[in-house]
Amino acid sequence: MLVNMVKMMKEAAVADKAVPGFNVYGYEDAKMVIEVAEALNAPAILMTNKDAVAHMDVKYQAALYGAMGEDTDIPVCVHLDHGKDYALCAKAICAGYTSVMYDGSGLPLEENIRQTQEVVRLAHACAISVEAEIGCVGYNDPSIHAIAMYTDPAEAKQFAEETGVDALAVAVGTLHRMQVQDAKIQYERLEQIQELTDVPLVIHGSTGLTDDDLTKLAATSVAKVNIGTALRMAFGHTLREEIMADSQAFDRIKCFKRPMEAIKEVIHQKYKRLGW
Repeated sequence: MLVNMVKMMKEAAVADKAVPGFNVYGYEDAKMVIEVAEALNAPAILMTNKDAVAHMDVKYQAALYGAMGEDTDIPVCVHLDHGKDYALCAKAICAGYTSVMYDGSGLPLEENIRQTQEVVRLAHACAISVEAEIGCVGYNDPSIHAIAMYTDPAEAKQFAEETGVDALAVAVGTLHRMQVQDAKIQYERLEQIQELTDVPLVIHGSTGLTDDDLTKLAATSVAKVNIGTALRMAFGHTLREEIMADSQAFDRIKCFKRPMEAIKEVIHQKYKRLGW
């Protein structure tokens, strides 16, 4: 069933769990997320990131993931990740997304608040949940120019109160697109943020976290953890092995079978580490 992410985050937070949000790029990885979630009786969040938006119009992605979500009994949220502006968030809402993230983290605080408020007004009128970011989670990719900036707890409190967002992404030590697990979480900063805010917190860039960190975060106010690079690496590396093993292979449905199983295992591991 299709839902926004408000209820699933609240229920996860009180149960010392966190819902993994997976960046998906099509039927294959979305199907694996839903299969694992069904087996664990857990909710699923299918996310569309900036690369996916550039590759395929959100209206087509909404149709695909929305249909997949409607065909299962578990709660499924179709979420726009890092919406760059009001127009894209509005387009996603109209297309059928049940949740959106507006990312104004690169803006001055007051402007981030103002623009987030506009997205919240539209989304809440349509029963769509909204995530936003305060501070800025950087990228472990030199081709992407984004200045990482840790979240200030006082600013997080102000932002949450003035915007009314349903989830707040915070920068406490992770980076997007990390390929090794050597991120250092600033737990003291995270504790200060959760003491000052009531809104469920979100961690981006979790591929760089150890398994122990994931388990530890699930016991905090963190209710959603974003996962993308871990799935892309599992899929891509396994696909390369398949093609190298048979240089004449050309049927992508056959080539995708082992990569799908590889990401299914990663998805299962992440769910288990987050308390499911």
